[in-house]
Amino acid sequence: MNRSTIRITLAATTFAALAVSGTLLAQNTGLTRTVVAKADVSVAGREAVLTRTEIATGGSVGWHTHPGDEISYVKEGDVELAVAGRPVRVLKSGEGFIIPAGAVHAAKNAGSAAVKLSSVYYVEKDKPMATPAPAPAP
Repeated sequence: MNRSTIRITLAATTFAALAVSGTLLAQNTGLTRTVVAKADVSVAGREAVLTRTEIATGGSVGWHTHPGDEISYVKEGDVELAVAGRPVRVLKSGEGFIIPAGAVHAAKNAGSAAVKLSSVYYVEKDKPMATPAPAPAP
């Protein structure tokens, strides 16, 4: 490999990394997800991850998927939940939702205060908790 080819390859790799990191930043504006507990479950290759999640006022979580099921309870606030193929809905404090593995979805804070969720992810081990996804066609 000559120096010119190495420079082009390095530049392309750097650009791709920046594009992905920019996408991830754009995906999660105002999201904080804190792992409270994590443990193996009775199914080989799966684990349960319990999180405390917060979406700041005006915040959103872009389109993404999880490598397993998400089960969430809205403790405080109003969250607008969009799941591909389903109508958008607003969930309020005291309500919950379940998103099946691989479903493309997004959320945003639909109120004037922070959204606080308790979430359990029943996911494949050693996979990223969330993966950005393109917005579904309307």
